Amino acid sequence: MKHRIEWSPEAIDHLHSLSSRQRALVFDAVDRQLAHEPTVQTRNRKILQPNLLAVWELRVGNLRVYYDVAGDPEEIVVVLAVGIKLRNSVRIGGEEVEL
Repeated sequence: MKHRIEWSPEAIDHLHSLSSRQRALVFDAVDRQLAHEPTVQTRNRKILQPNLLAVWELRVGNLRVYYDVAGDPEEIVVVLAVGIKLRNSVRIGGEEVEL
């Protein structure tokens, strides 16, 4: 079953801080990896420790996509944030975020 993918307004804003190549990588990875079985852990997809941002993280090189899965009859993947991982920190929308 293919899941519907929705982008939060905040995630759309975060995409504007990325280059066009980075945005293309994010869109491609989200379409390929989150459309089917978004709640299965893989090498690039994992559950996060409890935090205020999201439940799941998708790694795309040094980019990070934070998302939740919601819905009862139809599961919907909601992308909540997109950031860049630099060493031990993540920058989302130009600001450093603690996870």
